[in-house]
Amino acid sequence: MGTSHRCLIPLGSICSMLYGHIPHDRYTGIWRQFAMLATFTVFTFVWIAVSLRAGERKKVLVKSTLDGVPQTCYIIEPEGFAPSNGPVPLVVALHSWSADVEQRNVEREAAAERRGWLYLSPDFRGANVRPEACGSLKAQQDILDAVTWTLERYPVDRRRIYLTGVSGGGHMTMLMAGRHPELWAAASAWVGISDLATWHQLHVDDNYGAMLRACCGGSLGERAAVDEEYRQRSPLTHLHRAAGLPLDLAAGVHDGHQGSVPVKHSLDAFNVVAGAVGAPLVTAAEIVQISRPNGRLEHPKDGDELYDPVFGRRIYLRRMAGPCRISIFEGGHECVAEAAIEWLARHAKPE
Repeated sequence: MGTSHRCLIPLGSICSMLYGHIPHDRYTGIWRQFAMLATFTVFTFVWIAVSLRAGERKKVLVKSTLDGVPQTCYIIEPEGFAPSNGPVPLVVALHSWSADVEQRNVEREAAAERRGWLYLSPDFRGANVRPEACGSLKAQQDILDAVTWTLERYPVDRRRIYLTGVSGGGHMTMLMAGRHPELWAAASAWVGISDLATWHQLHVDDNYGAMLRACCGGSLGERAAVDEEYRQRSPLTHLHRAAGLPLDLAAGVHDGHQGSVPVKHSLDAFNVVAGAVGAPLVTAAEIVQISRPNGRLEHPKDGDELYDPVFGRRIYLRRMAGPCRISIFEGGHECVAEAAIEWLARHAKPE
């Protein structure tokens, strides 16, 4: 989607040129105001049409190769896209926990558009309210099927297939990074849930807890099969397989206090990858310190605290484990779209 700066129309100047010569009396003044309002309305609609033209979404149906159920997906072609121009990167953007494929992130779409990328939004069984959703094998296959559908119809640069999501989309990004690391050139997961069991304990009495029970078949401890559902749908179970993937993990320091997902979920995910590559872990004491309200490290390491101009925020903890990065930033339960896309743009698979 194009930025809104493509069509900045000086409406006041235009209206003055068109209507400034009309004499100012009681009746012509009323007419003049009406005409100026009509002009403003017309130019506003023109501006919207021009600014949204590049972001037009194409709705497609992709049939699941597991159970034949069609899923709705959207794909956005960058402005000026032509298959004859050669392969272009593809970013797969995943919707959040309680949303479905109709959810949009216009800032993220615009960041991808500026780079000339294809933008794919799969549904993967919609909101997490039933067993088929929430990281099930069917939901995972839906994402894989959507990517395959795109590869069969578009000239995609297969060295640059990216994955990103926020909140529930961050959960699914981490899960797909662990389950299918070979597909992605890089991934960026923001404020994601990494352990469904601990998240259920936090939200056992609210709607998120009810949603988890609906997806996993009950409460923790009811049956071994239910506990296994929580485990298999949790990224922590699989992220050791993402050790070689450029995986960006980010969480706002106030999340869990002013949001629904404590920063510990991102830190624990990082530690699984760090353990797999033999890198130093974020210690239990450091996790406690940064998890407090307005959390700060008591003894930050070199590189932990900085201002990141791409985030546009202060960073209070930043570590690397191989190609995996963790950032705890000034913010809450949110994503900085430009920072997510910028991370992805840095990476491509080797020739």
